[in-house]
Amino acid sequence: MTETQTGAPDSTAVRTALWRAMHVQVDQPPYVLEDEIGLQLAAPGEDWRHRPDMDPHTTSGFRGAVVARSRFIEDLVAEQAGRGVTQYVILGAGLDTFAQRSPETAARLHVFEVDQPGPQSWKRRRLTELGYGIPDRLHLVPVDFEADTSWTEQLAAAGFETDRPAVIVSTGVTMYLTTDATTATLRQIAGLAPGSTLAMTFLLPAELLDPADRPGLAASTAGARASGTPFRSFYTPSEMLALAREAGFREVRHVPGASLGERYFADRADGLRPTSGEDVLLATV
Repeated sequence: MTETQTGAPDSTAVRTALWRAMHVQVDQPPYVLEDEIGLQLAAPGEDWRHRPDMDPHTTSGFRGAVVARSRFIEDLVAEQAGRGVTQYVILGAGLDTFAQRSPETAARLHVFEVDQPGPQSWKRRRLTELGYGIPDRLHLVPVDFEADTSWTEQLAAAGFETDRPAVIVSTGVTMYLTTDATTATLRQIAGLAPGSTLAMTFLLPAELLDPADRPGLAASTAGARASGTPFRSFYTPSEMLALAREAGFREVRHVPGASLGERYFADRADGLRPTSGEDVLLATV
C-alpha cells in the first residue's frame, strides 16, 4: 500500500511505524517497545528495509527517539489508568497500535484516536482486513486540526465524557502545525476536566541540539519539505512551557528527550541511543 492511495497515511506516519518495527527486528533485546502491528498496517512491501530512511545504522538515533517517546507515553497511560483515569486521547494518531498491543490496559480505557478523515477511514479498513476490527472501547475520530476548531465537540460526539479526566497525547505533531494551531489545541485541552494530563512532544531549534545531531535535523527538515509536509514550528522549552501556562494548565513540566535516553537505554550492549531534538511537555489541568 502506498501514500498515493486515497486516504492513505502520510510518509511520516508510515516511517514512524516502520522504525518501531525495525527496533524489534534489528536491535538487541531488551526492547524498549515491541510493535510490529504498525508494520502489518502499513504493508510497505518486502523491500521496505532497503529504503534509505530505514538504514539500521544511519537512522538508529531517530529509531531510538521514536521508541523512547512511545514507551514514555505508554508508561504514562498505564500509570494514569492505574489511578482510575478511563479515557485516553491520541491526537494525530497515525498508525498507533496501543489498543491492539496492550489489550489489558486498553480494556480499562476508552481510547480515542483523533486524526485526519482520510487516514482514519484507511486505518479502519486495514484494522478490519487484518482481523483486529474496531472494538467498542476504540473510537476513531476524524478531525482536520488546522481547519476544524471544534475537535473537542467531535470527540464528545464519539462518546468522550468532558466531565471526566483523561490522558491526552500528541507526539510528532506540533512541528507540522502553526503556533496558532498548537495554541488553540492547548487551550481546548486546558478546558477539559480537572485531573486531565497532557503529554505533547515538540522539536527544539537547531542551536539547542547536540552538535552531532544537527545534521540529522537538517536532513529531516529537508525531507519533510520535499514530501510536502514541512516543519512549521520549533520551540525552546521555555517557549512551550509559556504557551501551556497561558493556555490555562495548572502544572507544566519539561521532560528533556535526553532523560528518556537515560531512562530506557542505559547499559545497552548495542549502544542504541535516541538523538536529541524532541522534548516533551507534560501538563496537568
